[in-house]
Amino acid sequence: MPGWLTLADLKAEMDIDESDTRDDERLETALEAAEVFVERVRRGDFNFDQDPASDLPAPTADVRLGTLMLARRWNTRRRSPDGMVSMSEQGTATVVANDPDIARLLRIGRHARARVG
Repeated sequence: MPGWLTLADLKAEMDIDESDTRDDERLETALEAAEVFVERVRRGDFNFDQDPASDLPAPTADVRLGTLMLARRWNTRRRSPDGMVSMSEQGTATVVANDPDIARLLRIGRHARARVG
């Protein structure tokens, strides 16, 4: 079960006051999904469960930030399910599907380390 990041962490990343609870349920869903995704793709690299018997390190600052950025992106992406966003006077713009900064922080996609076996 995820839990190495908190809703307060995500709200701080998104500049949302902790007393603002309007979107808590949706934000928690995005955060949990991001944590599950990162745990799946980085399994064996970090001690996500905070198991005292594990020799693996806790998630590093870059992994934590990348996960928060991914949760933020997924929360924002819900407003543009077709990949387009309306910008009134400027018309529409395409929402980029991949964020290279997140991929670098999380070492996913083309930024993943090569593995043997």
